[in-house]
Amino acid sequence: AEYMGGEVVTTVPTIGFNVETVEYKNIKFTVWDVGGQDKLRPLWKHYYASTNGIIFVVDSNDKDRANQAKAELHKILGEDEVRNAILLVFANKQDLPNAMSTEEVTDKLGLRSFGSRTWFIQGACATTGEGLYEGLEWMSANIKKVQG
Repeated sequence: AEYMGGEVVTTVPTIGFNVETVEYKNIKFTVWDVGGQDKLRPLWKHYYASTNGIIFVVDSNDKDRANQAKAELHKILGEDEVRNAILLVFANKQDLPNAMSTEEVTDKLGLRSFGSRTWFIQGACATTGEGLYEGLEWMSANIKKVQG
């Protein structure tokens, strides 16, 4: 389930991937929900052109896959087309009792190793929408700086 415009929308697991355009504070976000499908990952790089910002959603409750998430994130951010893109990480599922804190997710993903890249981590709960607007607010303000 995900939170969209005041209502919770239940989604089915991504087959292939979904593309939507979302507008927030006069910024158009083209959102590719590429899910976690290994087979599709080599195709991701074809969508990086003109990317100003990346939103990376992490399951804070899945400590076992944190290293895999780190590897994917670092691979994405290593691509030349996204060298100037800002990064917003949503540490999702913060409502669950065993979820990693944003500090722990920061460490597990190695966010401090990105040098001059502008990044922000926001605790979130997609089912209630908690944290989503705060993250988009940060993205909106910082994308405007990147675009000049």
